[in-house]
Amino acid sequence: QVQLVESGGGLVQAGGSLSLSCAASGRTLSDYVKAWFRRAPGKEREFVAGMTWSGDSTTYADSVKGRFTISRDNAKNAVYLQMNSLKPEDTAVYYCAASARYGTIYINDRYYDYWGQGTQVTVSS
Repeated sequence: QVQLVESGGGLVQAGGSLSLSCAASGRTLSDYVKAWFRRAPGKEREFVAGMTWSGDSTTYADSVKGRFTISRDNAKNAVYLQMNSLKPEDTAVYYCAASARYGTIYINDRYYDYWGQGTQVTVSS
């Protein structure tokens, strides 16, 4: 079992950048598919970015492609989300997730076994 804790959220102006971190404990994140999701007010949770367990492949939602980057640091047992050119519509609670299912990067949150508590990102216009 793995425990996930996000950090790095905050308030930023449109066009700015934020970097989110997800620290894992209990097991190594390299054993899991890793992803970031978000939930905006009044909306369902949606996939943002994901990485295979080996780290050799990443996938992004169309809405963030070219602006967000998912990365990992095996030594720190952490995964990150670098967010650039932020827009007000990026405002949401961002969640780190891990799936014990090997294979593809799942965009459906039902396939993820472990979740962090979330961190708020607010982008002002």
